[in-house]
Amino acid sequence: MLEVKDLVVAYGRIQAVKGISFTVEQGQVVTMLGTNGAGKSTTLRTISGLLTPVSGEIWFEGKRLDGVPPHKIVERGIAQSPEGRRLFRQMTVEENLRLGAYTRKDTAGVKEDIDRVYDMFEVLGERRNEKAGLFSGGEQQMLAIGRALMSRPKLLMLDEPSMGLSPIMTQKVMATIADLQSQGTTILLVEQNAQAALSLADRGYVLEVGRITFSDTGKALLGDDRVRKAYLGAD
Repeated sequence: MLEVKDLVVAYGRIQAVKGISFTVEQGQVVTMLGTNGAGKSTTLRTISGLLTPVSGEIWFEGKRLDGVPPHKIVERGIAQSPEGRRLFRQMTVEENLRLGAYTRKDTAGVKEDIDRVYDMFEVLGERRNEKAGLFSGGEQQMLAIGRALMSRPKLLMLDEPSMGLSPIMTQKVMATIADLQSQGTTILLVEQNAQAALSLADRGYVLEVGRITFSDTGKALLGDDRVRKAYLGAD
């Protein structure tokens, strides 16, 4: 579904991503691991069209994606829930969700998908007319995922969805990701909670200072000594 080839992304003279290549197959959960500054968020932002690569290619469903404007990328079927949620805090839950569907013209379908998000996250339905800024971190994360789903993405990119959340709320978010995969959504997950991410992932990639150092199935990476020492706190 997604193929990234030799991608290089820079901020001025500093290369944040240094020639990485990876694929995401339809129906998979693929996770990217790495410490802060490894290039994970930069990679997602480049796929979303928010950053322009120095070189390399991005292909989605057989069509070239790099150079396409961000709103057109959403129309093609890619949505991102960004790091830090980036909600419109003074707007209500429902207003935030409707903004996620801004490229759509099917009013009935948008209403149907709002109801779907409310079914998925009951607290959002109960507080649909409250401002997003009044919500807890976990509730805001639910809203950010719900907003991304409103464009009916084929590929959903999640950037640090468990950041700052309690263990119980993290478990809820990860269960939601598993449910979305079972419903046919392909997911590219950037997550510092390596245990949770690899337990879900069909495949994982480990980034270090802008380069992919190794990759394997999620299960294999969970048992890999390098991953265990670096990300799982094992001796």
